[in-house]
Amino acid sequence: MHRPFGCLRKWWLPLVRIAVVVPEGSEKPYSCGGGYYSRLDGNTQKMTRDKLRIMFSEHDPLPFEERSVRGFSFDQVSKAKIRAFTKEAEISIGRTAAPDFLKSLNVAEGERIKNAGILFFAKRVHEYLSQAQMTLLAFKGTDRRFIYDRRDVRDDLLTQFNEAVAFLKKHLNVRSEIKGVDREDIYEIPLEVLREGVVNALMHRDYGITGTQVSVEIHDDRVEIVNPGGLPKGLSLRELGKVSIRRNEIIADLFFRMQKVERIGMGIQKMRDLMVAAGLQAPIFQPNGFFRAIFHRSPEFALKNGRPTSEKEFGEKFGEKFGESSEKVRRKFGESSEKILSLLEKRSTASAREIAEALDLTQRAVEKQIAMMKAGGRLRRHGSPRGGHWDRFTRSISIPTFR
Repeated sequence: MHRPFGCLRKWWLPLVRIAVVVPEGSEKPYSCGGGYYSRLDGNTQKMTRDKLRIMFSEHDPLPFEERSVRGFSFDQVSKAKIRAFTKEAEISIGRTAAPDFLKSLNVAEGERIKNAGILFFAKRVHEYLSQAQMTLLAFKGTDRRFIYDRRDVRDDLLTQFNEAVAFLKKHLNVRSEIKGVDREDIYEIPLEVLREGVVNALMHRDYGITGTQVSVEIHDDRVEIVNPGGLPKGLSLRELGKVSIRRNEIIADLFFRMQKVERIGMGIQKMRDLMVAAGLQAPIFQPNGFFRAIFHRSPEFALKNGRPTSEKEFGEKFGEKFGESSEKVRRKFGESSEKILSLLEKRSTASAREIAEALDLTQRAVEKQIAMMKAGGRLRRHGSPRGGHWDRFTRSISIPTFR
């Protein structure tokens, strides 16, 4: 008795596996009826506009920094910016003409100035490359709702770098240590880390993506530095910090000449090592269309328990308490506090009367200064009023040093 083929039991059927291999094309990108798609972790996702622009720029045969802007000539080059560059690079060009100097830097060719040259030396960079800009933001809180300081920098890359560092120094907490006869300012996040983060953003951003900018964001708990363009093509997140691939070879070389970056490309590992050495969380890097570097601030530096968060607030708070104007309090605090602290480092058991006699101040003035320094976190008392001693904070705690 024969059964029809369609009635065969399933377990009689042989197990067949079919693999379809589609080779990678050489003329990307490809599209289908619904647009452009990409594969990520086994999933197919429709590409956003920003990701499309990144993909098109990555497959352009001529890098952005090698291209040029029609109409830009040597007349639009700033001699002042050439002088600023040579000063940073510690080189002398004597009477070398600007065109010859730019050609020696590989940012000019014949009568053509490359985009890399425009980014560093143009009189009005933003007029020719509108995306050559940086936004500096300081937020109140841990989200992006309340901005209390903002600066937009539309100028050359060296100016952007300097403005970003100045903005970070303005808004980060800092403590002071006296080492011998010198005073050293120590920021809650090592400045060397932040400088490296800023220069990496300027050096590795994708300048081909218009309508974007590098951003430096300061939040209560972290600093974020964001640049357009994810990881350079051929570099994975696992290899970040181990393998060096420069998206903009000429721009990287110019920063190296100014001694802002190391040529060997160890910036990522350097930032990690410095953060850990400072007792901070290692930085977090998130490459996803835009490259985001996150540096968490030190909680020990945070001004808590009602401590003043600005020079103005400090003056108003303690001026009201002691019946003086805020300006007078700020001025007196700056003039006398270091003298008192220096004396207490040598004579930690000195009383207010003894301090007043040694510094030719009134006892009442000394008591006010000590009260303000205690409230500001610069000084603390151990033991009883008579038998105790003073201790100046020298570790990572908040000291109201106002900029």
